[in-house]
Amino acid sequence: MSTLLHVSNLPISATEELLTGKFGQFGVVVSARITRDPATGRSLRSGFVEMRTAADAKAAIDRLNHAEFDGRLMSVYRALARAPALE
Repeated sequence: MSTLLHVSNLPISATEELLTGKFGQFGVVVSARITRDPATGRSLRSGFVEMRTAADAKAAIDRLNHAEFDGRLMSVYRALARAPALE
């Protein structure tokens, strides 16, 4: 069963591809999504990463929570509930 992680305090330079690469070092990434302002399309500096297993998610949290990403310290934790799809 996959585990959804919430990632906050991302740099503006963050992309889904960069998140996939960064989190992929610790397990299989099912999906990665940056949350964006619906009106402007600008990054809201947060996102969601879905890891294939709980063990992969724990490894990512242990290594990436408070890790530096382009000059910003990310916060990574298990999402409490699935975020609704942004359209």
